Amino acid sequence: MAATSSCSLNLGVKGKGKPEQPFSSSQSSQLLFSSNLSFAYNNTKYCLSLHSHQTLLSACLTKTKNSAFVVASAKPEHLKIMISGAPASGKGTQCELITKKYGLVHIAAGDLLRAEIASGSENGKRAKEYMEKGQLVPNEIVVMMVKDRLLQPDSQENGWLLDGYPRSLSQATALKEFGFRPDLFIVLEVNEEILVERVVGRRLDPVTGKIYHLKYSPPETEEIAARLTQRFDDTEEKVKLRLQTHHQNVEAVLSMYEDIALKVNGNVPKEDVFAQIDDALTKLFEDQKLTSGSLAA
Repeated sequence: MAATSSCSLNLGVKGKGKPEQPFSSSQSSQLLFSSNLSFAYNNTKYCLSLHSHQTLLSACLTKTKNSAFVVASAKPEHLKIMISGAPASGKGTQCELITKKYGLVHIAAGDLLRAEIASGSENGKRAKEYMEKGQLVPNEIVVMMVKDRLLQPDSQENGWLLDGYPRSLSQATALKEFGFRPDLFIVLEVNEEILVERVVGRRLDPVTGKIYHLKYSPPETEEIAARLTQRFDDTEEKVKLRLQTHHQNVEAVLSMYEDIALKVNGNVPKEDVFAQIDDALTKLFEDQKLTSGSLAA
């Protein structure tokens, strides 16, 4: 299409532009810029509006002579992240930091399992038997729970952070067959002696759900301390079995995601661990915005 009569450009920064066609987005999206290009073709006036948000780049072509309009947009897929690591490697802490900054839906396979156990369902009883032995729960029990959660609307709309799954090559293969592949596979690496100490001292407040550690993060009051409980699989004997199982399977899982794996030093303070992850996610997010911008051009 070639402009034959008139052409004008209006460029606004951070929302100062005045597009012909109003644009709405979620409150969490930040308008980076907007611009309008007005021109005439075959005696009909048009306005081309370009808007860039944190998560959306869109172009709107409006025929100003009447109400007809055509909209073309390119939107980057929301981030899909997996995070892996041995028990007490700091996955929960890092997941909180990631979801707070990037707004992803946190899905912990362990929480899904424990909810099933607490419900007293048949699957929950079977899962508990395996967990008490420090063994992996069979795929047919877990994979359907994970798949259903990944397909929930909030996961599809906001992106997801899958915590602690897959833990074996067969689980990774099952997710691939269902069409789930992450943009980044994060692996937290922590020395084994540190992991054992973290697990054995870990306690749960059943009232608030907060996790404490008797040495590193003790409860604030004696009242809280009195009601703390220990997960049945957080003993030294069981954690060593879990670590053995983890080490046997992690390399196989990595073979599935080798091209998108990020190995993170988890022995350092949590802020330094997150800095490593944040750098990678920021780059990934920027790459997605550039790709979507190319598609919209």
